[in-house]
Amino acid sequence: MRDAGFCSNCLFTENAVAPLRTNMHAGTLLIRSTSLQLLPFLYGKIAKEGLAVYNGRVPPTARPGGKTGMSIDPRNLVYALRQNIRLVIVGKDEAIEQALIAMLCKGHVLIEDVPGVGKTTLAGALAKSLNCSFKRIQFTPDVMPSDITGFTMVNINTGEMEYKPGAVNAQILLADEINRTPPKTQSSLLEVMEEGQVTVDGVTRELPRPFMVLATQNPIDFVGTYPLPEAQMDRFFLRISIGYPSIEEEMDVLDRYSGQESPLKTLSPVCGAREVIAMQEMVGTVYCSREVRSYVATIAAHTRQTPALQLGVSPRGAIALVRAAQACAVLAGRDYILPDDVRRMALPVLSHRLVLTPEARMKGYSAETLLQQLLDTLPVPGKLT
Repeated sequence: MRDAGFCSNCLFTENAVAPLRTNMHAGTLLIRSTSLQLLPFLYGKIAKEGLAVYNGRVPPTARPGGKTGMSIDPRNLVYALRQNIRLVIVGKDEAIEQALIAMLCKGHVLIEDVPGVGKTTLAGALAKSLNCSFKRIQFTPDVMPSDITGFTMVNINTGEMEYKPGAVNAQILLADEINRTPPKTQSSLLEVMEEGQVTVDGVTRELPRPFMVLATQNPIDFVGTYPLPEAQMDRFFLRISIGYPSIEEEMDVLDRYSGQESPLKTLSPVCGAREVIAMQEMVGTVYCSREVRSYVATIAAHTRQTPALQLGVSPRGAIALVRAAQACAVLAGRDYILPDDVRRMALPVLSHRLVLTPEARMKGYSAETLLQQLLDTLPVPGKLT
């Protein structure tokens, strides 16, 4: 017997959607197909009903309600997003998951790596998977702050001042090669990233939700670049490094991108803004015990006392670490944080906020190495010794 009017080797058609609507309110819709291409279509159709897919089954508990009008399981939705992005990005599951964690925490991501490893592709794949408005700006020395924030000008027909939106008026903003533009232009993102709003000529405008900045930069080529100041680096929730693929992964990349059309162009959305906002609200409900808060505060305090570090972790960085640990707990199906969640997210969340002393740099130390040594020496709450 065929399930819901489709076979395991074909995609949904409009004729198959009607049986889906009939069965999904009973909570018994089974999905036997293992095709990754089926996920975006499935979510696109069922999301209209305010329901969520739960391991191939639409659960009876996923009914409209609450602040966002729906109840979802973030683990399964993030899994679907990850699988969708993997159609474009090969073998970089950790980088994909870190980007999704930043999204859940309303954070911004700095993707730092050598040219050609898929930094821009990862940002584009995330935007297309979320079905959110997306803008990309290529930073160069001649980009002006008004290109980012927008500007006001006289409408010659009405004689009134009219606001012309800039690149930030989108839900997902890709700031490509952000370190190639002068500090004056870089600073135009400070209010945008921290407050989720933009102010032009004294008028403040809220940005659409969810809002996320994904910035890329090349850490190798310093000619004609403007290093991001510490205040700007601290605005990024976490930093991602993609790295080169293995031989097998690169063979897969060559196979996928040797066709007539790029996989990114054929990528379909998995969810929309409402689902993302609902997941973000869930993260804030995760419990953080006093012991875990003490552990995070101790890590931050020790970075400020380490002689090899000129600048340690700010309170903003400590808050970001707790938020990232909350997202890890949500994806693990828990409503409380474990110290392992903190340790797992410490390097991507904190390392880019640290500034080494000149002596430490001369000795070949890195922020990641010093932070890992610190984590290894500090006692973990609840761990048996």
